[in-house]
Amino acid sequence: MDTRHFIKTEDKYGARNYHPLDVVISKGNGIWVWDVEGNKYMDCLSAYSAINQGHCHPRIQKALTEQASRLTLTSRAFRNNQLGPFYEEICSLTRSHMVLPMNSGAEAVETVIKAVRKWGYTNKKVALDSAEIIVCNNNFHGRTITIVGFSTEEQYKEGFGPFTPGFKSIPFGDADALEAAITPNTVGFLVEPIQGEGGVIIPPDGYLQRCRELCTQHNVILILDEIQTGLGRTGKLFAEEHDGIEADVTLVGKALSGGFYPISAVLSNAEVLGVFMPGEHGSTFGGNPLACAVAREALKVLTEENLVENAATMGNYFMQKLNAVHSPHIAEVRGKGLMIGVELKPSAGGARRFCEALMHKGLLCKETHEHVIRFAPPLVIGREDIDWAMERIGPVLCME
Repeated sequence: MDTRHFIKTEDKYGARNYHPLDVVISKGNGIWVWDVEGNKYMDCLSAYSAINQGHCHPRIQKALTEQASRLTLTSRAFRNNQLGPFYEEICSLTRSHMVLPMNSGAEAVETVIKAVRKWGYTNKKVALDSAEIIVCNNNFHGRTITIVGFSTEEQYKEGFGPFTPGFKSIPFGDADALEAAITPNTVGFLVEPIQGEGGVIIPPDGYLQRCRELCTQHNVILILDEIQTGLGRTGKLFAEEHDGIEADVTLVGKALSGGFYPISAVLSNAEVLGVFMPGEHGSTFGGNPLACAVAREALKVLTEENLVENAATMGNYFMQKLNAVHSPHIAEVRGKGLMIGVELKPSAGGARRFCEALMHKGLLCKETHEHVIRFAPPLVIGREDIDWAMERIGPVLCME
């Protein structure tokens, strides 16, 4: 069956909540994928940074298949022999004191909303049902009703109300706005270190440090959503390390399993996560042995194969190459590590046509916020691979 058949079948039976490029992928290995007709492409999206370790990494694949042959799910009604070691290893790696596993990034966000609200009532003594969480304009934290309710992107919200109250939105990158927004009822500040879906928006130098100071000063929980930026993507294990800070709560997901199996986690301490008592929060699949075994190996691959360091080195090289492209369409190239955005001028006609042109030349990437092309290849990419990519990216960015 050819590409058109698969697209026709998908369009006939599937909900239209995505607008993918018209490539039908059937195989992946490292930074490369192949479509159903055998055409080869470099993946420069990494499933929105879920495949930092590369497609079908053999070590993670082995962990998956071995665990799948022994035990996949017990629910949290019983204990399993993968959960405790996962807790210990991720806490040791990330200097966390306590972890709560879930399945998706959105579930991790929902979990931390519940946790910091209850922390506010039990620890900060905020009046019941009056807790406020500050978020940022242009944020992206997931797709649940609560989360889209505090988005400033109207497309995410239109037709889905009413929404959950208790959120206040401020400009991203403006620490003075954060200070002005904090009230005695503020229990948390939820922010992405770099806004990925928002267009790879990087805040000013010193922003996160000032946010850390303000949250400490006002007894507010600083929550960093590192679901995209974490686990090596920016050239550090966590993006917060670029600013020399530590969040009170860190959210991870996506690359936590290397793209093999859904798992996310809320990383914090006993003060925040200790507010949950048995029966107050949970998930049938959260912390299942298959996910934990996969995550344990995925984390080992990141550290033992030096993928974080490679992201820093290759990210610098990729940025240098992109900055050397002389195109009338480019407004700005920005990024950290291998999380890179090329913003195009409005006169360029939108980023989609450039992504489609690159697809036809064997490179897959995706537009975000209409005018930004995002480049985020797996962290296993090498210098020669980037040179290969630039032979295609350069001419496409200069096309009429």
